Amino acid sequence: MTMPPRKPSKPLLGEADTPLRSRTRRRRDPAQPNLPLDPMPARVEPCLALLKAKPPKGDDWVFEIKWDGYRLAVHIEPLGVRILTRGGHDWTDRFPAIAAEAKRLPVSTAILDGEAVVFDELGRSDFGRLQQSLGGRGGKRTSREAILLVFDLLYFDGHDLTGIELNARRHLLEGLVPAGGEEAIRLSEEIEADGDTLFRIACEHGLEGIIAKDRNSTYRGGRGGEWQKIKCIQSDGFAIIGYEKSTASFGGIGRLLLAARKGGQLVYVGGVGTGFNERSAAELREQMDKLIISKPTVDTGRKRNAVFVRPELIAEIEYRSWTHDSKLRHASYKGLREAQDSAAVYRL
Repeated sequence: MTMPPRKPSKPLLGEADTPLRSRTRRRRDPAQPNLPLDPMPARVEPCLALLKAKPPKGDDWVFEIKWDGYRLAVHIEPLGVRILTRGGHDWTDRFPAIAAEAKRLPVSTAILDGEAVVFDELGRSDFGRLQQSLGGRGGKRTSREAILLVFDLLYFDGHDLTGIELNARRHLLEGLVPAGGEEAIRLSEEIEADGDTLFRIACEHGLEGIIAKDRNSTYRGGRGGEWQKIKCIQSDGFAIIGYEKSTASFGGIGRLLLAARKGGQLVYVGGVGTGFNERSAAELREQMDKLIISKPTVDTGRKRNAVFVRPELIAEIEYRSWTHDSKLRHASYKGLREAQDSAAVYRL
């Protein structure tokens, strides 16, 4: 038996003269997970490494080389790139190569945490060369030599990553900045190794030291101990309180007079007469001559041919150890720290 054709329950497009209407949207189920975008922070307080004498033990720790440069946060935003110093100052214009490379990364929004460095001939980060590439302390030159060694990812494509563990942040970072790059932004690679062995090798190769990080830690500003630094050679900031004149030395500087903090005051910790070249000594002398005072702010004992200055300049000093009377041993001048880099005077 032939069946009559089935009459459709609803016309496909409705009547020709009836306006088309979309289906009424159902109200969102409150139990349904909601994944809003996190607002991008204007600045993230950097996580700082706590100084330790020896590398930590255990499987929870991963290691990196300690780089000697300027800590930077690179903010990649829809309207461009911002490069902030550790203290929150905008230095985008001073690192044009890093800024240009950040714009080429395959991401719409991100915050990269890393260290701007300049390498020497042996591939070691050299703070003095970085400073010279920027025109010295207070200089306004741009550095096209500096590269960013990035070691953390704090924000990624609309999501704040500071609350998740380091392992997950590194996994995302390595997808964004692959290992082995030769561009202005490169990955600071993690090294799965015994901490004591790695530290020994780093020191044998003349590196500054290593960084240990708890692989399960979230990202917190300040020195909470989740990151630790172990140095081959001590290097800290000391206030310059004067210098001894010399006709035979670069810039006429025979020896810088240095001070550290003890309680609420500065105390004399000795001097440094090595580490200068003609250019760095001339720049330093120019800075100090603007700060000359008639009497020392700190008791330095009797000094011949000494010129005293207001303690406004902070020198990065490399040294081996301390004497029994709290003076620096085997000290060498590395450069002047910038206020924008949150330079701090060493505390005894």
